[in-house]
Amino acid sequence: MGQRRPFLDERGIRRRLCRRALGLTALTVSIACIADTSVASAAAAVDGGAQIKSIPLAQIFTFLFLMLGPFKIIGPFAGLTRGVDAGLSRQIAIRALVYSALALLLAALLGETILDKYGIPLPILALSAGIILFLVALQNMLQQFVPLTSNDREVSAPTLSVAMTPLAFPTIVTPYGISALIVFLALSPDLQSRLLIGVIVLAIMALNLVAMLSARPILRFLGVFLQILGAVLSVVQVALGLQIISSSLRMLWGV
Repeated sequence: MGQRRPFLDERGIRRRLCRRALGLTALTVSIACIADTSVASAAAAVDGGAQIKSIPLAQIFTFLFLMLGPFKIIGPFAGLTRGVDAGLSRQIAIRALVYSALALLLAALLGETILDKYGIPLPILALSAGIILFLVALQNMLQQFVPLTSNDREVSAPTLSVAMTPLAFPTIVTPYGISALIVFLALSPDLQSRLLIGVIVLAIMALNLVAMLSARPILRFLGVFLQILGAVLSVVQVALGLQIISSSLRMLWGV
């Protein structure tokens, strides 16, 4: 009778992980549903100087969620921690989250300093972010058509070092995500707006932690669904990159 307790505890843990995974998936679906409309409206908000500082927080969250959010982390994290015990996997996830938060804070400080020092126009920075986002999203879409190859090379056992690279950077903290964060901070009219963007980034980092801790149950029960949703979001990211490029060019040309 006393020996069944660990089994019940393990099953309870699995149920909690599944509930977290379903909650994360529901949030991802809702964001995916509003992403299409948010892309057009947010890109339109970057068209003029008067409108450039009035981007709603919901659209900023959508941008940063697509660029820094948990959806692209689940597969790589599960692959990096394959065969690893739960304790080490948890340590890797927590360290990756800390490294990512510090990297974003450093990027925000450096980005603002560079913008002030060298006078880089915001349209140029936004254009660079749009080009990077478009190329990365297009590459991810094309990789879906690459045939799988049977590669039986030995994979070394993961250590805590993978939390820094390739997990924190460039998997979680993407180059175009850094560019988007710098642009939004530069467009913030006051300290309160910047703090709100910081809260959004922290919320996304918390979702990333939940996704990493629940990566295996998510892939086990929702693997096919996530692949379909990933393909849809890839199209959205390609369109988002093109919208940013188009809006930036119109700002540069004064159209």
